[in-house]
Amino acid sequence: MVAKPGLVLVSGPSRGGKSRWAESLLKQQAKVTYLATSANRPDDPSWQSRLRLHRERRPQRWGLIETTSDLPETITRCPKDEALLVDSVGGFVAWCLDLDQEQWEQRSNQLVMAVEQPNRMVVMVIEETGWGVVPATPIGGLFRDRLGLLAQQLETRSDRSWLVLQGRAIDLHAIGEPV
Repeated sequence: MVAKPGLVLVSGPSRGGKSRWAESLLKQQAKVTYLATSANRPDDPSWQSRLRLHRERRPQRWGLIETTSDLPETITRCPKDEALLVDSVGGFVAWCLDLDQEQWEQRSNQLVMAVEQPNRMVVMVIEETGWGVVPATPIGGLFRDRLGLLAQQLETRSDRSWLVLQGRAIDLHAIGEPV
C-alpha cells in the first residue's frame, strides 16, 4: 500500500491489532515520529511488556516523543516533513479527564486543528469503547463519551479510516456510509 499525506484513523478494540496495522501504514516513510500518549505505569508488568513489544516492532529510524495532554502542541512542533503516528487518542483523552466540559472542548478542538495538515501523513490509533459493557463509574463513562465523540469528529476530517478486528483491517471509507 502506498502511503499518501492526510489523516488516517485506525480504530478497533483492545488487542485487535490496531498498532501493528498503523505501523505498517508508515513502514515506507523516510521520517516518522511516534507520539506515545499513554502513561508509563512502571509498576505494571503487563503494561511494561506491551510497551516493550511496541518498541521492538518499531523501526530504529523512527523518532519517539512521549506526550500527555500537550499532544496538540507536540504535533504542531514536529517537523513538517515527518509522518506522525499517534498511539493513541485514548491516552490523550485519559490525560484530559480532569478538564471541565468547556476546557475539554477547547483541547479536543486544538487536537483536531493540529492534525489537519494536508501535506503530512498523520496516523492516529483510536480505541473503540462502549461495544458492550456500560462503564460502572462516572469517570469511565466520561472517558467513553469523550473518546467516542472525538473519534467521530476526527473521522469527518480523515482521508482514510480503518477498523481493525481480530488482526484484520477493514477499510471503512470503502464499505461504510457516513451517518
